Amino acid sequence: SLFERVLVTFNTEIIYIKGSATAALCYEHLNGSCVKTPYSPGPRLILYTVFIFGAVLAVFGNLLVMISILHFKQLHSPTNFLIASLACADFLVGVTVMPFSTVRSVESCWYFGESYCKFHTCFDGSFCYASIYHLCFISLDRYIAITDPLVYPTRFTESVSGMCIAFSWLFSIIYSFSLLGTGANATRLEGLVSALTCVGGCQIAVNQSWVLVNFLLFFICTLVMIVLYSKIFLIAKQQARKIESLNNKTGRCSDSYQDRVAKKERKAARTLGVAVLAFLVSWLPYFLDAITDAFLGFITPTYVYEILVWIAYYNSAMNPLIYAFFYPWFRKAIKLIVTGKVLRANSSTVNLFSG
Repeated sequence: SLFERVLVTFNTEIIYIKGSATAALCYEHLNGSCVKTPYSPGPRLILYTVFIFGAVLAVFGNLLVMISILHFKQLHSPTNFLIASLACADFLVGVTVMPFSTVRSVESCWYFGESYCKFHTCFDGSFCYASIYHLCFISLDRYIAITDPLVYPTRFTESVSGMCIAFSWLFSIIYSFSLLGTGANATRLEGLVSALTCVGGCQIAVNQSWVLVNFLLFFICTLVMIVLYSKIFLIAKQQARKIESLNNKTGRCSDSYQDRVAKKERKAARTLGVAVLAFLVSWLPYFLDAITDAFLGFITPTYVYEILVWIAYYNSAMNPLIYAFFYPWFRKAIKLIVTGKVLRANSSTVNLFSG
């Protein structure tokens, strides 16, 4: 993860030894190899199964989301383009981060080279922050749609959505790669980094200042999302009461265009609100642990840290499941894709909202 934990206690997971005959090493025939602390066969198999399942679900689930939104013209909307871009970030986590983290978590060694260690960490941070910013913009999109549904199409256009997507990706990538590329993350930690360096390790040190910056970026975005969704659900509740009151007075069900639009937007807001909540539940424990460890001396046990990391990673696999549960159109799109009907002529014009 971007905020790789650096243990100041020299335990068997990060000490390297030379020529030891008693400890297992990541590279048996290399001096300066990291110590290997493998699991027994049973837990090892379970961990590989759980971690690989998460990676596969993240890759194929988010691939289905992207194909659905980009292929079917009925789904071409500013909100859905944001959702597709968010799915792309989660897809890339499943491709470039989770498989390698699986091996590192289970084997306690890094076998993919020093260069990819840094890239892996940069990808992890970039895609995490890209997800945060996408969810922020989705929250803003839903807020405008709920508060002013009739004016919303002219305010949050496809070009505005495109700018939000561009900002989310560019800022996330530039921030993560420049932080690690310049070595700013390890300022004043040179001695610790030197002591912890061994062949087969991938520990990226991040000093207190940057841990605090990382946490504040997450916290500010989280606060924005909570405030916006609190207002969204308050307004949605007021709208529902007004419609119910009108129905009671007239004795018939209100079915005006404005009511239908408002109902549709409320449903979309509820579904995306669940996605935001899932993200916060997945990532908040990790960020709280990162800020706590940085200032209290890395007090979290390693196994707890690994659990928090993988809960955060698993968030990349959750959104497709949320969409499949709440969106009938997504279930229909999946069926068309899996059965190959998506390859037929004019399949992009299929009505996903009928029946």
